[in-house]
Amino acid sequence: MIDIAIDGPAGAGKSTISKITAGNLKLLYIDTGAMFRAATFYFISNNIDYENEENVNKHILNISIDLRHINGIQHIFLNGNDVTKDIRTEEISKAVSIVAKNQKIREMLLDIQRKIAEENNVVMDGRDIGTCVLPNAGLKIFLVASVEERAKRRYKQLVRRGKTANYDEILLNLKKRDEQDMTREIAPLKKAEDAILIDSTNMTLEKVVSIIVKLAKERFLRNKKLVSNLENNDINDIDI
Repeated sequence: MIDIAIDGPAGAGKSTISKITAGNLKLLYIDTGAMFRAATFYFISNNIDYENEENVNKHILNISIDLRHINGIQHIFLNGNDVTKDIRTEEISKAVSIVAKNQKIREMLLDIQRKIAEENNVVMDGRDIGTCVLPNAGLKIFLVASVEERAKRRYKQLVRRGKTANYDEILLNLKKRDEQDMTREIAPLKKAEDAILIDSTNMTLEKVVSIIVKLAKERFLRNKKLVSNLENNDINDIDI
């Protein structure tokens, strides 16, 4: 199978770049961060204290997260409801790193993520794809950018969506998330030893995508069987 792991801090552009890269290579795009956001949305929408680990563990059996690709677009379903748009709020962004530290939550989602990768050719992004989820991925990318640039991008993204945004608050939140992600005991954010570092601070989105696509073709086209996959792989709707 073809598996490309793209890791990096919040706001580095992983989702957008991974999605475009997957489209260019005709691979299935998997946004693992959306799964953690869906779990976070469950706790917030049900007024459950997500900072209390014991409390979170009591509710895990009540959570069902499905990843479906409909007409080539990834949708996240929580207990049968499409929450794709609901999980993209600053409230979720501020809380998701706390929920993501929970071992049982990670174990639940890890099984889903690995099953998808076993059955599909994928581009998967997250915080620990290359180090934990897909440690044997054929290509690993660690995508970074300065925290100021990431805050600027997130601010512009929220404004484009018509949402109220404060640059200073976003910057502070990103710094907190970086600290939480890099220091958590379970699957912390870090570069895999065999990952290729790409600093996108002063790069256009198109430039970053072109670099990754080139690396993927060089890495995978050595295998004739994978050449056929890259040329003919179609993204079908899936329901995990």
